[in-house]
Amino acid sequence: MSLARPLISVFNHAKPTEVVGNHPLPGVFQAPIRLDIVHFVHSNLAKNSRQAHGVDPDAGMRHSAESWGTGRAVARIPRISGSGTSRNGQGAFGNMCRKGRMFAPLKTWRRWHRKVNLKQRRHAVASALAASALVPLVFARGHRIEKAPLIPLVVDDKLEGVEKTKEAVAFLKRVGVYDDVEKVIDTKTTRSGVGKSRSKHYKIRKGPLFVYHGESRKLAQAVRNIPGVEIVNVSRLNLRQLAPGGQIGRLIIWTQSAFKALDQIFGTYRVAARGKSGYHLQRHLITNPDIAKIINSNEIQSVVRPKRHDNTPRTNGRKNPLRNRRALERLNPYAKTLHHIEKSAHEANHKKREEALKQKRTLTKEQKVEHKARRVASKKWLHGVQKNLDDAYPVDEPEEEVGREVDQE
Repeated sequence: MSLARPLISVFNHAKPTEVVGNHPLPGVFQAPIRLDIVHFVHSNLAKNSRQAHGVDPDAGMRHSAESWGTGRAVARIPRISGSGTSRNGQGAFGNMCRKGRMFAPLKTWRRWHRKVNLKQRRHAVASALAASALVPLVFARGHRIEKAPLIPLVVDDKLEGVEKTKEAVAFLKRVGVYDDVEKVIDTKTTRSGVGKSRSKHYKIRKGPLFVYHGESRKLAQAVRNIPGVEIVNVSRLNLRQLAPGGQIGRLIIWTQSAFKALDQIFGTYRVAARGKSGYHLQRHLITNPDIAKIINSNEIQSVVRPKRHDNTPRTNGRKNPLRNRRALERLNPYAKTLHHIEKSAHEANHKKREEALKQKRTLTKEQKVEHKARRVASKKWLHGVQKNLDDAYPVDEPEEEVGREVDQE
């Protein structure tokens, strides 16, 4: 966290391993990160760059069409007049019709732009600056800062004297953030759709952001041709550059003078801002987000009242004694005895029935002999019937088989 580093190292732009000084962390980096404010302000500010556009007022209305009225079992939409073609009789004008106008045609007097409160814009910029000092958020935004010496990255003011693009590229390589520029170059793609013909031919990611303090344009000319790299004056910080797309965590390279000017522009929690009249940094709602630890601390538990036990008597509702046995027993204590008697009688009857069925299904010795005799007689009768059929209808053998038997003999 940025709060754990009260002093920020200032590196030499020619030799990043050399620390030329230290500077206290500006108060704006301790501001609370309000994603809701950042998203709201960004979405409204992005609308201010739109151009008014609309459709031709007569588009979809250049037809000779008239409704047929009621009574013809068709919709009352206007229909193309004439005859002899497939076009006549087709619906016109409506947004559901072929070659019809759109619903609610766009007008140029629509409210394209949005006004955002000044204090909201300032709070959003402060939140974006505070997020730029947190390494996890910078990583989460997709920046390649594995080789960067420190975040936030502050270098001496001699960086503003860089004039050539090759010198700026060499500086980015020395401080270990040129991998982020290469990522931007590799992800450059052609925009799909008609936007290619509207000065938006390519889609490109965002790389490092340079923040300087002076009015020298040398550094701006040096970095303006590097893909994804932007530059801005510290007195003109813009939320759309600090949090592109409403996503916080932009990789920022500060000059020493710009880093020092943040306390004068945004102020601290002890001194009011000089560059922004009447502005004070937001304060955190809570300083310790571990709510469970706070509630379970001895200081809180020693003053809280004990847990209240609700002893209010409650009725469980009336039970149906025909369905609830306990309710029936409360009304008729003898019901339990009756149930036991009925259950015993049922079990006795069931046992008696099982014994009767078993006795009925068991054959005596005489019945077994008689049953065996019946089976023998039945088989004997069937055998006799089969024999009579064979004698009545003898089977003649084929002549070939008879001749073959003679040859074998």
